[in-house]
Amino acid sequence: MRKPDFTRRVAVTGLGIVSPIGSDVDTVWQHLVDGVSGLDHITYWDPAPYDCQVAGEVHDFDPAAWMNFKEVRRTDKNVVLGVAAAKKALAHSGLQVSDSNRDEIGVIFGSGGGGSRLLMENRQTWETKGARAVSPFYIANMLPDTASGQIAIETGIRGPNMCIVTACSTGTHNIGEAAELIRRGDVVAAVAGSTESPLHELIHIGFSNMRGMGTPRPGEPEQTISRPFDITRNGFVLGEGAGAVILEDLELARARGATIYAEVTGFGSAADAWDLIQPVEKGDGVRRALLQALERYDVKPEWIDMINPHGTSTPLGDLREAEAFWAVFGGRTPEIPISATKSLTGHLMGAAGAVEAIFTVLSVHNQAVPGVPTFRDPDPEINLNVPRETVRGEIRYAISDNVGLGGHNGALIFKHYEGD
Repeated sequence: MRKPDFTRRVAVTGLGIVSPIGSDVDTVWQHLVDGVSGLDHITYWDPAPYDCQVAGEVHDFDPAAWMNFKEVRRTDKNVVLGVAAAKKALAHSGLQVSDSNRDEIGVIFGSGGGGSRLLMENRQTWETKGARAVSPFYIANMLPDTASGQIAIETGIRGPNMCIVTACSTGTHNIGEAAELIRRGDVVAAVAGSTESPLHELIHIGFSNMRGMGTPRPGEPEQTISRPFDITRNGFVLGEGAGAVILEDLELARARGATIYAEVTGFGSAADAWDLIQPVEKGDGVRRALLQALERYDVKPEWIDMINPHGTSTPLGDLREAEAFWAVFGGRTPEIPISATKSLTGHLMGAAGAVEAIFTVLSVHNQAVPGVPTFRDPDPEINLNVPRETVRGEIRYAISDNVGLGGHNGALIFKHYEGD
């Protein structure tokens, strides 16, 4: 184990994703740039009884391509999505896991809800076929940490293995803590991210009864359902997916000739301590997480050139997040482009932080801010700079922030790698 060195630079060297807008980095980036939505009419069940009939489903995904078929049958879909994202990220990075380094690589990977679908399926089996028909494997496969454990099994990685669960900010916290693990000297590299598969009718019902789900603009396509920061916004829409990043000690990554897509230069975390569902007044938890991320490694607020926000399209949530931005960035707030990508993917719950971190890294790497095509009518109470089309220009530093049920707030800062 190396000694802690908090000046140690952390590089992002690999990206792996499974999402409603694509399951490879090039396709995902092109769809972000072109504003291609992954939202469509629900096909997993009949949504006719519900006001919200749209979701961000993952199609053309073959679980057996990423895990043994027998294991796939035993486990929840979120686990397979997470394993796929992790293997994609490792391949993308070119980092080889071997006997000589596998104890020095970590897996910090979570899920907001774990295998809720698997639990409900086994409940149905019990009720219809009896107790003996219930799978003896379902408990080990339904936990929020199942994906992190399975990733280690599939890759042979034997370093620290943890699962941080903070609802919709799960991915943000796993990536942030993985970066700190490298700076602490516990590992030289880490697979970090999150996964979620919440598209089950009962979960849909729960959020519908919470009155959190949105509907499209009257008379307009279903793809307009998610309208972050628009004055007509009226709720979020569920999606599924997974995202994984490979983080490495920058010096070691550079020595092996790795492509460096960005640096992790900030991480903050704060609690609302207010309510399990409603955000605290003035978005104070988000504000404190943002300030912590900026202050941790001396990033100045005026250096931020883009924000990928939580931006779920709920009336109060978006307002509180905007209030936090104004509190941190002051009069410069309307100058910072806001890339609210849930407009295209829906809300991936526990996977959102990791998937949106990948979107932010790609924005920094490609020096472009993906637009928000569903944004049309500005909210004067919010007054943010939300471009409808992709904007190209210098991005030195970018923020990705997320908010989880329970009042969990997290923020990451990514820096454009200059080759130094």
